[in-house]
Amino acid sequence: MLKERLLILDPEANTQWTLKALLEDEDFLVNTADSIDQALKNFKENEFNSLITEYWIEHSSTLNTVREFKKVFPEAYVMMLSNQEILETEYEEIISAGIDDFFQKPISFRKVLIHLKKGLKKRMNLLPEKKFLAELNSVVSNQPIQEEAINAKIQTVV
Repeated sequence: MLKERLLILDPEANTQWTLKALLEDEDFLVNTADSIDQALKNFKENEFNSLITEYWIEHSSTLNTVREFKKVFPEAYVMMLSNQEILETEYEEIISAGIDDFFQKPISFRKVLIHLKKGLKKRMNLLPEKKFLAELNSVVSNQPIQEEAINAKIQTVV
């Protein structure tokens, strides 16, 4: 099985180092970035299954960065952490940006690992379904709609 690759975006070297060491011990491939620019460069150079990011970096939120990440890796699992208190009104914007889980720091490594594994498992379960729907859409869009062809395609997947 291929190892899952994830990016940790956090300006704190201690957080990066700790998460990286602990996740590599769990057999993940881990890249780190301490700035938004460095993270965007990583998006172009690597394929990621997950992103763990701090909410505030360089005096701004990372929501636009998360949106860019989700454009490139739409099925990726995204966890956001924050040292700062988040207003209740900000949660809707955070979730709509593509964040799967949000936690206040400090957070236990066990909690990070449980949510990360759950999010990646959910992602792996969704990939075959998305592939099937893309194939089905291809069949439907390239031919006149024929119930027999669609049923045959469904049977080969099931």
